[in-house]
Amino acid sequence: MISVAAVTKRYATGFLALDSVDLAIEKGEIFALLGPNGAGKTTLIGVICGTVSMTAGKVLLDGHDVVSDFRSARSIVGLVPQEIALDIFATVRATVSFSRRLFGRPPDAGFVEQLLRDLSLWEKRNSRTLELSGGMKRRVMIAKALAHEPDVLFLDEPTAGVDVNLRREMWALVRRLRNKGVTVVLTTHYIEEAEEMADRVGVIDKGRIILVEDKTKLMRKLGKRRLRLVLHDPLPALPAALAGWPLELEDGGRRLSYRFDASAEDTGVPMLLRRLGELGVDFKDLETTASSLEDIFVDLVGRAA
Repeated sequence: MISVAAVTKRYATGFLALDSVDLAIEKGEIFALLGPNGAGKTTLIGVICGTVSMTAGKVLLDGHDVVSDFRSARSIVGLVPQEIALDIFATVRATVSFSRRLFGRPPDAGFVEQLLRDLSLWEKRNSRTLELSGGMKRRVMIAKALAHEPDVLFLDEPTAGVDVNLRREMWALVRRLRNKGVTVVLTTHYIEEAEEMADRVGVIDKGRIILVEDKTKLMRKLGKRRLRLVLHDPLPALPAALAGWPLELEDGGRRLSYRFDASAEDTGVPMLLRRLGELGVDFKDLETTASSLEDIFVDLVGRAA
């Protein structure tokens, strides 16, 4: 559905925002694009949607070139940008209906009503946007992007600064869209959302894609597990005999944390527990947890730096 080949964006100042980016996104998948501030996420989305010109490269949307066949490419895209841009004097229903007509879609009062209901906007349908809260305005932006029934939906930090209810409603809507075959590309700072929603994850840093992977495979391949021991007596510092182990003291010396690769043949856990016993370090409880996608993301960006 989306093909990005050797896309580069260099601004007149010389700043390289995108550095020969290659990316392929399949029809009907939810793809999460992650990266720190200034990594190039929004610029890449702008290039794909045709709102930002590229210096070099090629982008196809369902086979339509975003430069030479811009009208066809743009007609299948819905974009929810970070910035709220609405006619503050128009009503909610008029805003969404107008956006639908802009793309040449015939009027469909039933579709608009269902869309507004899905986003909990129906009760506000006759309100002007200037009368709405920030969260409600964000809902209107999403409704606008979906008004023409696009095949591809871009969500650029769509839940930044909105309430928990909108987040839940929006992700439920995204799932329904995916089930209908809509391709969804999102950027988010709420990495737990990407962990819950995405089929695949891409990580961009300093204008370069450093990884694209199936989310489940990524968690299995790069995820670590952590063993935490609740110590019987706090330790002021790690014993010298444990200096070679990847251990950390937490909670004022009350907890001992050990990271290990769960897929490794030898995790080191039994040996560590025996060594602690030999040193007289007693514990009263233990737990193991898996790395989150956020842990993996931070580690990847740190390595790339």
